[in-house]
Amino acid sequence: MAKTVHDPVPGLVITVTGDDLDLHGNGLARWQNWVIVVPSLLPGEVAKVQLQQRKRSRWFARRTESLLPAVDERRPPCILANDCGGCTLQHLEDTSQERWKQRQLTTSLSKIGGIAQPPSPLEPTGDHGFGYRNRALIPLHRDGEGKLRLGYYRRGSHRIVNMNHCPVLDPRLDELIAPIKRDLDLSGWPADSDLHQGDGLRHLGLRLGVRTGDVLISLISSTEELVDLRSMAKRWMDRWPQVKGVTLNLQPKRSNRVLGESTKVLAGQAEIEEHFAGVTLMLGTTTFFQVNTPRAEAAVETLCTWLTECAGPSNVIDAYCGIGTIALPLASRGHRVLGLELHQASVDQARHNAKRNQLDRVQFKAGDVKTLLAEALPHHGALVVDPPRKGLDPDVVDQILHCPPQWLAYLSCDPATLSRDLKRLSTEGPYSLDVLQPFDFFPQTTHLECLALLRRQT
Repeated sequence: MAKTVHDPVPGLVITVTGDDLDLHGNGLARWQNWVIVVPSLLPGEVAKVQLQQRKRSRWFARRTESLLPAVDERRPPCILANDCGGCTLQHLEDTSQERWKQRQLTTSLSKIGGIAQPPSPLEPTGDHGFGYRNRALIPLHRDGEGKLRLGYYRRGSHRIVNMNHCPVLDPRLDELIAPIKRDLDLSGWPADSDLHQGDGLRHLGLRLGVRTGDVLISLISSTEELVDLRSMAKRWMDRWPQVKGVTLNLQPKRSNRVLGESTKVLAGQAEIEEHFAGVTLMLGTTTFFQVNTPRAEAAVETLCTWLTECAGPSNVIDAYCGIGTIALPLASRGHRVLGLELHQASVDQARHNAKRNQLDRVQFKAGDVKTLLAEALPHHGALVVDPPRKGLDPDVVDQILHCPPQWLAYLSCDPATLSRDLKRLSTEGPYSLDVLQPFDFFPQTTHLECLALLRRQT
């Protein structure tokens, strides 16, 4: 007996209307009580799609024909947007991206955090949707014909989409891609980001000091046995005065971790200078620093202003402090700050930055944040947390609830984990949400940063 339209099977073509997007930028539609996942399908778009694979209550499908475009659809500014996995929302107007992110945040707060009425308008702040990234780590591969390919991976694969330009990069970095690619191609050096073909180059790293214009070029390789490597580095510095250093980062391990632990200077200096929220930071090849300088600065300025107005000069803990991008601006405004960070290299960099800014009201400790926080909380009136995407460890929340500081600032890169943690802090703890402000650090993607500012009520 033949299958009917009520019995979905691989290969079946159906007509759907886009309803929403998932966190990977895929379109979501509903059909016969099934959720249909379609890459690049926009809310409001009507299309014919072919079912491919079922996973639990979802069918994954591919678009075969667009019948009615979405009203806010646009031609992606990048010609590689449909293939490259670097951006997922380029085909959606910038204002519609912001509205979608606002809805995602509102939904997370309501469903996960139990916060039906946030204290302020949840409108993401952002200046422009392109030319914002101050850093790139771009995979390299030399194909079977000996031609160098440079670009980001195709969605869902490790196949490089060859490129010469990237419109989300700051133009001062973007203009370097094509000539550096040409030089690397002519060098004859082996290149394979996955190391399937043996040792060689893996990635090209570019970093910009947005306020200074300084550029750092880094080659990530499994080997330093590359002929005339230092001569190439010197030529780049001679050609481009803005390039202050060229480095070689060694990553010999076959893993998804891009950067290795050892970095050598090939020419110039190991770090470049950046001016950020009133302080000077030094950024190296492996330094973690937000890729959208103006948006990150706006978030830190908002945090510093709020804490200074509410608490005045106070004793502040900055947990997950990294290289001091929050701790140092706070110290420059008169707060006495203790930065806590797991990674010793980041703590060393933070201390270096503090010394460069002549800030003696800040100190940094390396170690497990959970353990260090328990020791420090009784002596501090304010706490800043900037955790990874997974949010706060439950034990860290326990420590906060056991000894709650008067003021708590939470910078999050995931609305879902933020909402989860806010629920515990407000229902099990004494906190009320004073301010909640999203910042669109990553236009053309589904990611959203949020700053939550809380005060203790009892």
